[in-house]
Amino acid sequence: MNTLKVTIREKVAIIALDRGSSNAINREMVNELKTMIGNIQQDQNIGGVILTGKNGFFTAGLDLIELYDYDETEIESFWIDFLELVKILTAFQKPMIAAISGHSPAGGCVLSLCCDYRIMSEGNYIIGLNEVPVGIIVPDSIFELYAFWIGKGKAYQSILEGKLFTVEEAKQIGLIDASANIDSLMTAAEKKIQEYLQYDYTTWQQSKSNLRKSLIKKVSEDQSETLRKVLEQWWSPRTRLIIKTIIDNLKAKK
Repeated sequence: MNTLKVTIREKVAIIALDRGSSNAINREMVNELKTMIGNIQQDQNIGGVILTGKNGFFTAGLDLIELYDYDETEIESFWIDFLELVKILTAFQKPMIAAISGHSPAGGCVLSLCCDYRIMSEGNYIIGLNEVPVGIIVPDSIFELYAFWIGKGKAYQSILEGKLFTVEEAKQIGLIDASANIDSLMTAAEKKIQEYLQYDYTTWQQSKSNLRKSLIKKVSEDQSETLRKVLEQWWSPRTRLIIKTIIDNLKAKK
């Protein structure tokens, strides 16, 4: 694995995103996550997953620098794979905790939304879906995932405004469940997942599947029409200009 570090401790797989300083999501990371989660789902020796990042960044979201240079076939393939990853994570039957180790905008927020419980590092960090100001259309399935946790009204407003929340704001609206000092973040995540693992295996998994039944159905629906609109807007001159400006600013900071 080139973009993930995986360790197994007390029947829990700890998946740490590990790609550059900000853990930006590219096609390789998406496909490695799909493979890893699929393997863990089938491994009876692993009871659950903690998904985390690096100190300061869970993940900064999609790697716009890399994605900007994808051709039409590559960007379509990326979005198909990313939406498939969202489906796989949402339908994952075992406990999955997000230990959000820093900033988690856009795609980072999406990954955390797939989890059963979110603990975020205390500090001057942000989380939320800010795709609209960037010129990216939010797919239906991702709206449903957002709304599952914070309600349709708040999800609707937040997406249209490109709202990014502080740790305390995110806790108040239910976007995250708890916060912890970075030094105790993993301890808190491990404590929470062990709480889930103490329950009867079949009862817990079936209950999770039942509670997510409507959500899983939504993220599993045919999204070709939404994807067509996402791709059309991706190639629009205005979106390309916005993304290019963001990329120029990111490169200037390096």
